[in-house]
Amino acid sequence: MFDMGFTEIMLIGIVALIVIGPERLPGVARTAGKYFGRLKRFVTSVKADVEQELRADELREILAKQQRELDSLRDTISDAGRELENEAGAIGKAGEAMAQGLDDAAGAATDAASSEEPAAGAAASAGESRDKAGDEDAVAVKQAKS
Repeated sequence: MFDMGFTEIMLIGIVALIVIGPERLPGVARTAGKYFGRLKRFVTSVKADVEQELRADELREILAKQQRELDSLRDTISDAGRELENEAGAIGKAGEAMAQGLDDAAGAATDAASSEEPAAGAAASAGESRDKAGDEDAVAVKQAKS
C-alpha cells in the first residue's frame, strides 16, 4: 500500500516517543493500529468493488457481443428459411405443371386410343379369322396323315 521501509517506520516511532511520551505511546499505538486496520479493510473493500465493477462491465460487453452475433445468426437463418420456402414453392409449381402436362398427355392418349379402337377391333377380327383358317388347315393335315 504505502512504500515504507524499516528505517521510515523506526523514524516515525522515535518521533512519536519524543512527542507523545512513553506513558501514552502504547495507547496511541493501539488506536493507530486499529485505525490503520480499518483503513486497510476499507481500501481492500473499495479495490474489490472496483474490480467487481470492471468484471461486470467486461461481462456486459461480452454479453452484448454475443447478442449481436445471435441476432446475426437469427437473420441468416430466417433468410435461409425464406429462400427454402421460395425454392419449395417453385418446385411445387413445377410439379403441378408436370402433373398437368401428364394429365393432358394421358387425356390425349385416351382420346387417340378410343378413335383407333374400331380399327383395332377390325384387325383383331381379321386375326381371329386367320387363326380359324389355320386351325382348319391343321385338322385337315392330321386327317390326311391318318
